[in-house]
Amino acid sequence: MEGIKKRKGKNLKKLIRQQWQYYMLIALPLLYIIIFCYVPMPGVLMAFERYSPSKGLLHSQWVGMKNFIQFFSSPSSVRIIWNTLRIGLYSLIAGFPIPIIFAIAVNEISAKKYKKVVQMVTYAPYFISTVVLVGILNQVLDLRLGIVNQIITLLGGTPVNFMGEPKLFDHLYVWSGIWQSMGYNSVIYIAALTGVSRELQEAAIVDGATRLQRIWHVDLPAIRTQIIVLLIFNVGSVLNIGFEKIYLMQNKVNQQTSEVLATFVYKVGLVNADYGFSAAVGLFNAVVSIILLTATNTIAKKVSDTSIW
Repeated sequence: MEGIKKRKGKNLKKLIRQQWQYYMLIALPLLYIIIFCYVPMPGVLMAFERYSPSKGLLHSQWVGMKNFIQFFSSPSSVRIIWNTLRIGLYSLIAGFPIPIIFAIAVNEISAKKYKKVVQMVTYAPYFISTVVLVGILNQVLDLRLGIVNQIITLLGGTPVNFMGEPKLFDHLYVWSGIWQSMGYNSVIYIAALTGVSRELQEAAIVDGATRLQRIWHVDLPAIRTQIIVLLIFNVGSVLNIGFEKIYLMQNKVNQQTSEVLATFVYKVGLVNADYGFSAAVGLFNAVVSIILLTATNTIAKKVSDTSIW
């Protein structure tokens, strides 16, 4: 056994020497994950304590499930969970298919220059910061000076307070996010479509398949693995709605429909300094996400033999 271990150790060292560039490439991301994901994990204990920064993690008062009971018994808990789930599902249903459709559309463009221009224009919004994006929304949709309301007024309509209308919050959040990330999210699919066999395409044309039939029977099966894997990750992160954008778009008028778990944790944990309670809410969010991820992965593995583990 010791001889086998020594040989394995020597083989590993030899492999590292031969492929040191690869290990250097993954070293920083791995270090980032260890420092920011694994090192803070003992902080989960805060969810079961009345945490006090002066006493520390090990000496704070242990309260067990009291923080969870407090959250689920509060009148606002159901509304906050529903808001988070509603916006997350809306983002998934509306936002997941669009990059796939866009990637297929870009792949069908034969003019290379036009194709590059389309890709560049659609990628650009992804690099706009969240603060700038929300600022653009506020300016464009302003009740008095916004260009959208000015057009509505010119057409004889009544100006709409888009940012202050609770019913419109979901649509503004989801579709502005789709506009911003559609091009970037399509990169994986476009890369996968470039690997589609030209022989299959030519055979389909010879068989008399239309363009839509070629897309359905050749292109989509070629990117099926990428679609399933990304769908698993997207379902697992349904409740992990971005805090920054929600918080910046939030105001007193639309707060009833815009308050989600992320903003609630921020307000309770940092503003009110109730660290144990906010940690309990965050832990609940994480557990639900893990359950969704595991369930989706299991279903995908049984249905399509494709999974992330």
